[in-house]
Parts: sequence; structure tokens; C-alpha cells
Amino acid sequence: MDPLHRYDVEILHLLVSPEHAYVGRPRDGAADVPTRDAEQARVVADKGVVGDRFFGKAVHLDASVTLIAVEALDAVAAELRVPRFDPMLARRNVVLRGAHLTPLVGQEVVLESGGDAVRLRVGRFANPCAWMDRVLAPGAHPAMRGGRGGVRCRPLTDGVLHRGWAVLVSPVPLDPARAGDRLPRPVLP
Repeated sequence: MDPLHRYDVEILHLLVSPEHAYVGRPRDGAADVPTRDAEQARVVADKGVVGDRFFGKAVHLDASVTLIAVEALDAVAAELRVPRFDPMLARRNVVLRGAHLTPLVGQEVVLESGGDAVRLRVGRFANPCAWMDRVLAPGAHPAMRGGRGGVRCRPLTDGVLHRGWAVLVSPVPLDPARAGDRLPRPVLP
């Protein structure tokens, strides 16, 4: 087995919302739904974050917990020459600082926080939607592509995530300095 790599990260926000805010057409505005930035969030294996809109939904089992690096959002804001975004507007469950997420697709990782640990299977990128142009800034939707929209995960164990300092345990080496980088576009022959 390959050695595990441990990275100090910070859980800045834990978004829990029982309803979708971005429904319909972006020009009509976001729905006014209860959303909380929790101090802690309980995660149930194969179901997601308790109280969240994706919890236990069959269609979202492999994507019921979403992670995003705040550095990715900061890079998008800098690229668009606008002020920093409120990271809660991206509507990802876990907003991390210092987490290089793009190499984790297809991997199992562990987030250790507050004495608890949650194992996640990182399945795919969380591709941004057109709503990002409306709620963040014009041009945010394409700027978030290439891995900057975060990753979608399936929780493999029950546990609690706590806001604050945490450890990301990865089977692959990561470069936290690249947390805001976009994946290079493939060169076609």
C-alpha cells in the first residue's frame, strides 16, 4: 500500500441547506431558502450531510458531499478582477483552505477534524452551473471549470466534520500551493 500523505487544512464553512437555492432561471434570482454555516455537520455513510438537500437522494449518492478550496474561488475572483466572493454562494458543503483537490478524483480520502474522521470517495468534479455568473460575477461560470468548482464525494463512513483546523489524509501527494489552479486544458491533435 502506498504511504498516506497528511495535510493541514482549515474547514472554513460547513454549508447545510435542506433546499436548492439555485432553481429555475438565473435571471429570476435565487430562491430564499434556509441555509446555515454550521459549526459541525454530521455525515452518514452512503447518504451525505444530515439536513442537506442531497441527503439520501439516490441520484446523488456518489456526490452527496461537496468540497471546494477557497483558493479556487479567490483565483476566479482575481482572474475576473472582482472582490473576493462569499464562499457560501458556491453552495458546496465543505469550504476548505489549503486543500489541493483536483488530484483526488478517483481517490479515497479522510478528513479529520475535532477528534472525528470521515472517509470520502472523491468521484468527480463538481462542475459549476450558469448560476455562478449571476451570484458570483459575470464570467465566473467558465472561470470555475477545470476543477475550480470543487469535487463531489460519497461518504464511506459516519462521522462529524467540525469547522476549524483539520487534516486531509490523501493516498496521493498534493501541492497545497496549487489549491486554486485550474486543470490544464487537453491539447487535441
